[in-house]
Amino acid sequence: MQRVAVQRDDQRARNERNAQRRTGRLRRSLVCAAAVPAVALFATACSSGSDDNAAKETGTGTGSTPATTAAGGTAASPTVQAAKYQKLPEPCAVLSKKTLTSLVPKGVKSGKEGTSDDVATRGSCSWSSLDNNGVKGSQFRWLNVSFLRFDSDAGRGSGDKQAETYYTSQVREAQSVTGAKNTRSEPVSGAGDQATAVRYDLKKKEGAFKQQTVVARVANVVVTVDYNGAGLAGEKTPDADTLTKAAVQAVKEAVTSVSSANGSGAPASSPAATPSKSASESPSASASPSKSSAKKS
Repeated sequence: MQRVAVQRDDQRARNERNAQRRTGRLRRSLVCAAAVPAVALFATACSSGSDDNAAKETGTGTGSTPATTAAGGTAASPTVQAAKYQKLPEPCAVLSKKTLTSLVPKGVKSGKEGTSDDVATRGSCSWSSLDNNGVKGSQFRWLNVSFLRFDSDAGRGSGDKQAETYYTSQVREAQSVTGAKNTRSEPVSGAGDQATAVRYDLKKKEGAFKQQTVVARVANVVVTVDYNGAGLAGEKTPDADTLTKAAVQAVKEAVTSVSSANGSGAPASSPAATPSKSASESPSASASPSKSSAKKS
């Protein structure tokens, strides 16, 4: 009986020790389980802070001021040099009486200004002369002086560059008039930055016309002089060299008038270019001098 009682005591002791071991293991598990979120939270917090710091340093974070500035900032608008000339002269007052008498002897006071929606950008004036010699026929002359000014524009470029492009197109147009014969071109000196004289013969029902077109560019302004003459009803055809010399004199005076109208050609005071309504319009919108002269002659 005593042996059986001892065995029972031993068994209970073993059971209690096993229970204590299980309880100890369970407590350790709970402690570890409770510790994991804290560690993870700490790790996450550290990681998050590191990432934020890295993002701030590199400017890639969503809340980073440099990144926002880089992504949302607007690039500075390019600027071009301001156009030199800001206005045009009165087109019907650009030629001296002496020059007009030479070109249109019977039409000095016949000047007619062309219509323009912006006189600071485009303008023109035309004169006509008919010297009637009765049965011997008559001498006809027609003269047109036109101006086109370009403002500098950040999108289209400087006024000078736009004027140069238009100048080139005007010369080419004068050189390719339909029906023109004996076309000749020659550079002209002393008339702005660039100047070319184009002359040709043009046969019409009224007679044989001698046509001169002189195109000049002074900075951001293009001046075009169209001048033609004809001997009608049996009158002798005028000399082309004489007509060309007169047209060149006219373009030189017109170029000088551009500088005078702008205070001796003083450059614009503002270095920043502003878009111009007229500059944004296509130059082709203006009447072609060479073609218009052929129509009006």
